[in-house]
Amino acid sequence: MNKTVSDQAIHLDLVAKAQGIDAAESYFIDLPETSKNHLTYGALFNCYCKELMTEKAEALMEKMKELNLGLTSMHYNSLMTLYTKIDQPEKIPAIIQEMRSEYVMPDSYTNLASIYADASLFEKAENALKELEKKNAHQDLSVYQFLITLYGCTGNLLEVYRIWRSLRLAFRKTSNISYLNMIQALVNLKDLPGAEKCFREWESGCSTYDIRIANVLIGAYAQKGFLEKAEEMKERARRRGAKSNAKTWELFLDYHLKDGNFKLAVDCIANAISTGRGNGGKWVPSLGVIKTMMTHFEQEKDVDGAEGFLEILKKAVENLDAEVFESLIRTYAAAGRTSTMMHRRLKTEKVEVNEASKKLLEAICVE
Repeated sequence: MNKTVSDQAIHLDLVAKAQGIDAAESYFIDLPETSKNHLTYGALFNCYCKELMTEKAEALMEKMKELNLGLTSMHYNSLMTLYTKIDQPEKIPAIIQEMRSEYVMPDSYTNLASIYADASLFEKAENALKELEKKNAHQDLSVYQFLITLYGCTGNLLEVYRIWRSLRLAFRKTSNISYLNMIQALVNLKDLPGAEKCFREWESGCSTYDIRIANVLIGAYAQKGFLEKAEEMKERARRRGAKSNAKTWELFLDYHLKDGNFKLAVDCIANAISTGRGNGGKWVPSLGVIKTMMTHFEQEKDVDGAEGFLEILKKAVENLDAEVFESLIRTYAAAGRTSTMMHRRLKTEKVEVNEASKKLLEAICVE
């Protein structure tokens, strides 16, 4: 079956990822002239931007202009992101001028504000946000939400509240997602009283109690060390019919790890695994959390604790890596415990441990 130009553009991107930019360039050169349009040129241009190949990206953009291929917001966004990554944000204003002359779509201002905010150029970010706000004549909810988030990133609490008031005036009913966005922005700006007030306002009129909104305050309380308040919020949500999700347990897990309460941390991991993700997928603790837990058991010479933790972990992780078993072997050795099954376990799991662990293995394994 003959590939469409769209297929070829996708394939070019895959070639770049799998074989490198040289192979992608060769693929592009070998394409028939009829396939060299805005799609394939755009794919190659995007590859140059991702690889931070500034000269090639700029040259290809000029070529696309010569061929009148029609530059879109995606091309401008990619180039501005490139300039930010190579610490040349001073090149961005010229791109903005060109976008204005070409009547670029508003989403470029959205992207531009994000780029400036990521580069900590907050004054420029706010100028881009003002441009975006002017263009939001049709009162797009997603634009309001973006403005709140980005003004939050620039640290401008007054503007966050101003946009929030505008959003409330523009829409008769304020959605859960809008409250979630606003409360998160206030928490990020350390305005906990404001976040609590906004939460109470949402709670008093919500038709569906959204655990994600409660989680924002649970996280804020946990971060400040207010465990009792965090627990109260979890219970409050439960009474209103919102069950704790994996994120809820993650927030408590972070608290207990920082507090050094590993028993409660294990309980949180067990609950998160049991709950799973909202999309039906498995929740799996990060490699960092697994390492922290195993290091603790190793230091405490707690074989039973380590084995209990791994039993829970196996409900979410099919194959444990060598590092986990190496830590387990060291825990057995430190505790002076032996095992009749360790050799068989490693063989079953198809795990090859390092030389130091192999030596310890001989000492702890008994027939």
